[in-house]
Amino acid sequence: MGPHYLSCLFAPGSVAVIGASESAGSLGDVVTRNLQAAKYQGKIYAVNKHHRTVHGLPVHHHVQDIDGPVDLAVIATPGEVLADVVADCVKKRVKAAVILSQGLIMADHEHAQALNRARELARKGGLRLLGPNLFGIMRPALGLNATDYVGAIRPGNLALVSQSTALSTAILDWAETNDVGLSSVVSLGATVDVDFGEVLDFLVNDPQTRGILLYIEGIRDARVFMSALRAASRTKPVIVIKAGRNGMVLQSPHTHSGAMVGRDDAFEACIRRAGAVRVRSVADLFAAARVLTSNYRATGPRLAIITNGAGPGVMAADRMSDLHVRMAKLKDETIAQLDKALPASWSRANPVDIIGDAPPERFEAATRACLADGNVDGVVVIYTPQIHTDAEATARVMAKLRGEFNKPLLLVWMGEGKVQAARRVFAEHKLAHYRTPENAIEVFWALAVYQRNQKLLLQVPGPLAHKEDPPQLDEARALIDRVLDSGRQVMASHEALQLLSYFHIPIATSIPAENQDQAVAIAEQLGYPVALKINSTDILYKTDVNGVVLGLKNAEAVRDAFRLIVDGARLRRPDAKINGVTVQPMVRLRHGRELMVGVTHDPVFGPLVAFGSGGITVEIINDRMVALPPLNDFLAEKMIQGTRVSRLLHEFRNLPAARIDAVKSVLLRVSEMVCELPQIREMDINPFLADENGVVALDARIVLAPYSTMGGRYGHMAIHPYPADLISAATLKDGTIVNVRPMRPEDAELQQIFVRGLSEESRYNRFMNTMKQLPDSLLIRLTQLDYARELALIGYIVDENGQERQIGVSRFAANPDGESCEFALVVADDWQGKGVGSLLMNRLFDAARLKGLKVIEGEIFAANSNMLKLMERLGFAIRNHEEDAALRRAIKTL
Repeated sequence: MGPHYLSCLFAPGSVAVIGASESAGSLGDVVTRNLQAAKYQGKIYAVNKHHRTVHGLPVHHHVQDIDGPVDLAVIATPGEVLADVVADCVKKRVKAAVILSQGLIMADHEHAQALNRARELARKGGLRLLGPNLFGIMRPALGLNATDYVGAIRPGNLALVSQSTALSTAILDWAETNDVGLSSVVSLGATVDVDFGEVLDFLVNDPQTRGILLYIEGIRDARVFMSALRAASRTKPVIVIKAGRNGMVLQSPHTHSGAMVGRDDAFEACIRRAGAVRVRSVADLFAAARVLTSNYRATGPRLAIITNGAGPGVMAADRMSDLHVRMAKLKDETIAQLDKALPASWSRANPVDIIGDAPPERFEAATRACLADGNVDGVVVIYTPQIHTDAEATARVMAKLRGEFNKPLLLVWMGEGKVQAARRVFAEHKLAHYRTPENAIEVFWALAVYQRNQKLLLQVPGPLAHKEDPPQLDEARALIDRVLDSGRQVMASHEALQLLSYFHIPIATSIPAENQDQAVAIAEQLGYPVALKINSTDILYKTDVNGVVLGLKNAEAVRDAFRLIVDGARLRRPDAKINGVTVQPMVRLRHGRELMVGVTHDPVFGPLVAFGSGGITVEIINDRMVALPPLNDFLAEKMIQGTRVSRLLHEFRNLPAARIDAVKSVLLRVSEMVCELPQIREMDINPFLADENGVVALDARIVLAPYSTMGGRYGHMAIHPYPADLISAATLKDGTIVNVRPMRPEDAELQQIFVRGLSEESRYNRFMNTMKQLPDSLLIRLTQLDYARELALIGYIVDENGQERQIGVSRFAANPDGESCEFALVVADDWQGKGVGSLLMNRLFDAARLKGLKVIEGEIFAANSNMLKLMERLGFAIRNHEEDAALRRAIKTL
């Protein structure tokens, strides 16, 4: 609850410009003048070995010569002296540094050595580095302009974080021209230290920031990035532009999934699951940010269009089709209302064409009716200046309606001179207004996507979706070990199907046969008819070598098919190792739909689960939806709905509906597999058939790779599953059974009730505040956890009515060093002194050790004697706080 550790970077009380200069156009010159021009509210120190004054400031030859403390150093010296400058900053105990030094190239050996030396010196000295190769950092409200950007950015509520200096300056120029204010501007550059994750972590709790804009070129640490992005998206809108979305797919010789799913699929899945919104242009970036930070919210994707011109309505409908925004179907009562209010020639459908000469009253009646319709999630009103129309009066009507309804109302006033007065009305009332229908549709799309992704963000599935029917993990791991120990990475198809069966995925029996006699014996065991398939881990597409023969009805047919398959494969692929065939019983599903479930591995985001159309044309049809595991029922359903083939799963002509619940179950089982088996790098279940009776996997291909567990049980995943393994129960000395489990998002009300029930003293000791209940932003922060870096364990009892009553909570949050964490503990007043605090803390210690954390520490009021005594009993060392005499610091080695 104390100041963020990056406050020294974002809100420094003093700045030293190292390399300050009056040489026109030099970095030291521009930065010094920028700080002065922005009226920086802290102290500015100039450091230069060759001058006495710079722009009226006295000059210090070394940063260590400065008398007072220095929070932030802005390094504008040549790159070759960077390490020496960083060493001086460490000696001065500077807390953060922005490296503006240009021309440092990580690919250059000498430069890389210099940067690595600077980073090591900084790390040992507790100095955080931003950069190099960036343009700096801005906090307009503080007057902090430690950049080489020449311009005046006004304070606002949007933060910009960018990996590109060039794009950052272009966005700032755009913002300056369009009078858009910013709370923070951070250029990341080469990111030798501070990265996206930590910057986002600061902005999450920054009261000046209501929305965050990101320009991303690449992610270095997916776990840290996802953790911070999800935390930020829980409390404020995050809008993202990503460069390189048309990059090559992840080239794979092994599976359909690897050949289809690209880097951009992984990033798209990341943004969806993190609750953020991705846009395609700078204009869209600010348009989406403006409407989201103005508390416009859509509850769904259904949009109504009101227009006084057919052409603009068609333009809007076309853009809706492009973006898959749904055209709302108006209710019969809405149509009846519009019939009374509109001319007889109105369109009687959506888009609602109210005819060109519409006065303000007609616009009002149509807009009011659509906003009140339960089938409508948002309304776009398009005005074109025509005879009898009044742009300004109609605009004022819209301002009134915006105050009456909570649904998004987006206004398109087309033209220029005749609508200027209306645009001033919109600006006065802070209404979302646009010049073209396409712009408004794109903004509504962003609202709908934000609403959808926020629902995805709230999903916190555990690693095992089927707790009532758990997989055979020991058998699965043993099979994988046998394959890897044999020197192979690609499983034979019968082995892959066996692995699926350990996770209770329905499969077609598949038995290998090395010769004709074995094939016949197996066929007679299974019963005719049977199918024979080539058995070779070197052949990806069996049909490419005529390696599949179906419907074999007798022994002679099996012998002939064996020779045909094996000889043909050897002829077409002499390089491949042929192990004979596999024999399967024929599976005939009259109403079967061919689907595919796959897994691929992104080098940054780890495993991805894919779903879509199956069969031999899978790559041509390219119908897929990709998601980050772990999955739950809601996420699996959304995956299915995101594909074209999902429409074939419902009742269609003579086809009965397929068992969608069975399809979802397979997706959940595959999610379990990738959570628990990090050795799986790629997987195809194809074809995978679904009909009205269920599902069956006919073939599978799985690619493995050795995996080290150094990163922890789920270290291979971008999103840490809910740690269900930490659920436990204990008995207190008085016989009371206390249940302990990790906190979930749905515990928000339980947490609120718990805090309300605390005494004023207990609330103050925990939150250093006398608040009677938690504000929504803090409640979200405390209950919607990222288990990769934080944990809260609630202790609760179950009353006679079966209701949970929370009696305590302990939590930790890992520090940036990855080795230490900070803890907090609070116990209900009537349960103090009964052992609840010790129980929750000991469980917390165990969980922290599992994370590889070595030190746990916290701040306690000196007057809170009971807590201090408890911590001493638990093995904490109690020390005076270095900055606040009213506090004590408790530290324990785990």
